[in-house]
Amino acid sequence: MLQLILHKGDTIMEMIAHIFDTIVTAIGSIYDECNAVDDFIRWALGIWGIHHTAYWIIGFFFTRKFKPAQNYHKYAILISARNEEAVIGNLLDSIARQDYPSELITVFVVADNCTDNTAKVAREKGAICYERFNNKDRTKGFALQFLFENIEKDYGIPSFEGYFIFDSDNLLNKDYISKMNDAFDSGEKIITSYRNTKNFDENWIASTYALHWLRSIRFRHRTRSVLRLATNIQGTGFLFANELVKDGWHYTSLTEDRAFTADAVAHGYQISYQDEAMFYDEQPTSLRIALRQRTRWSKGHLMAFQETGWALFKNIFVGNCYRDKSEKRKLTWASFIEGVRHRWASFDTLSQLFPSVIVKVFLWLVVTLVMYSCLRYSTGIENVLVFRTNNGFAKVLNFIFGDLYVNAGPGVQAALYTALLSILWNWIGKINYHFKNMLAAVYVFIVERKRIKKIPLHKKIFYCFTWPTFDIIYRWSMYAALFMKVEWKPIPHTSKVTIHDIEK
Repeated sequence: MLQLILHKGDTIMEMIAHIFDTIVTAIGSIYDECNAVDDFIRWALGIWGIHHTAYWIIGFFFTRKFKPAQNYHKYAILISARNEEAVIGNLLDSIARQDYPSELITVFVVADNCTDNTAKVAREKGAICYERFNNKDRTKGFALQFLFENIEKDYGIPSFEGYFIFDSDNLLNKDYISKMNDAFDSGEKIITSYRNTKNFDENWIASTYALHWLRSIRFRHRTRSVLRLATNIQGTGFLFANELVKDGWHYTSLTEDRAFTADAVAHGYQISYQDEAMFYDEQPTSLRIALRQRTRWSKGHLMAFQETGWALFKNIFVGNCYRDKSEKRKLTWASFIEGVRHRWASFDTLSQLFPSVIVKVFLWLVVTLVMYSCLRYSTGIENVLVFRTNNGFAKVLNFIFGDLYVNAGPGVQAALYTALLSILWNWIGKINYHFKNMLAAVYVFIVERKRIKKIPLHKKIFYCFTWPTFDIIYRWSMYAALFMKVEWKPIPHTSKVTIHDIEK
């Protein structure tokens, strides 16, 4: 009986081995076709984003300049605060010392689920403060929605021509509102501004954020403002016309700024940038906090793509899909140019929202890691160079270790070796990219040297080496956001820096 059982076991194992061999061979047999599709998609994604190279060049030389305003406009400043008593007073002080007529500025604060003295500090500093207690709807977007509802009830949304959004840790240059008014008076409906950092050199984590905001200015905002396109809102430090919230604030997702940007572009709005309006904010210094925040950003990014991606895609081909269809439009050169501008802005915004890093890693996992390994299961590998990728880092490794080759006959060993080599080649490519990415930090330190705080040279060099971690975290947070349930949590702010400290 025992011998019969063993014999049956052997037969089952042989059947399993045969089935495994058949499946792996079949998968490997379609590698060439799938690899061609992979190459085409990667080529298309490359073409999809090639315009960013032109943006980088234009942004190096140009930014939009606005003429001094002919009119002073009435503004409301909105601040959402969660236990921010340590920093909100400094922001309100910097608002109070603006060179803009104070009678045209009204400051509103929503003390959102606060357990400290945020509301008290805000009122002592002259702000109108509403307190909100709702632990179910906890995003910043819900707090702003609550604030707009109260403004509509007590004042009316049209009472203010424009609305500023700031975070509690921000500080404003003395001429900030005046410079933003220049842009608003020119007819712009949505304007973002120059985001500087008040704790740039506190540690390497803060420096990566600071460099990212400056990179965005040079690589995105400046060019898009020159070309009259739509740049992207980044959380704080922006102004928009009251018409955008005539029906209230509806952006309550994990990243209300991305949702606001995408929806505004889908509705045909231009988003401009005022390079002369500078504000400062505080960056995270804890890796744990940074990872939590970046995962939330990534989740919100995916949500914004899901909510608005289709509308942006349609706009590329049919124009503004939200326009009043009953409105008769006369075709003129001006309307034609505006149509082209809006279609390109929709394409540009969609290219930002599209989760290309997820598409690329999916293709790599399926085509390269799985299918290519299955192909080598059938063919084996012969004299495959370990550091074969054609980039600078691979050449350095070849120089250090010499030409290392791998050989294996057909079978599981060849498949495993191929999978390991694929992972190695992928990492070599990523490391090579991140070495080149350090040049972006060098570039930012050079071109923005007059506007960032003085930092010792040895720290700048160190920050150039740590800078690539920002994009590494972005990539992995996007992967995690696909599968994680992400909740909004406040980012603690503790910096005691004031606008007077910065101006010294």
